[in-house]
Amino acid sequence: MSIKSQLDDNLQKLIIAIDGRFDFSAHKDFRDAYEDLEEKPHSYRIDMSEAQYIDSSALGMLLLLRDHAGGDSADVEIVNCNADVKKILTISNFDQLFTIA
Repeated sequence: MSIKSQLDDNLQKLIIAIDGRFDFSAHKDFRDAYEDLEEKPHSYRIDMSEAQYIDSSALGMLLLLRDHAGGDSADVEIVNCNADVKKILTISNFDQLFTIA
């Protein structure tokens, strides 16, 4: 499991890429990816193209990111999910809280 983050060219969007299992072992790295920035970006993109698994603790981490990003007014998108990950997000009604593409 690894988590990598980078700001886009305009420094407006933070892209966080998840590789492998997204579970409790990723908690510290995931929080560090968005909390240690000098300026808060306007939007966030979680790239799940390399994520093979997601559990309930990862769902909680996504909710913490959403709160950090502004709660109901947050612009957080989750992209490139495989079928299993997308199913978990949909069953959990995360499509009501995040943009899932």
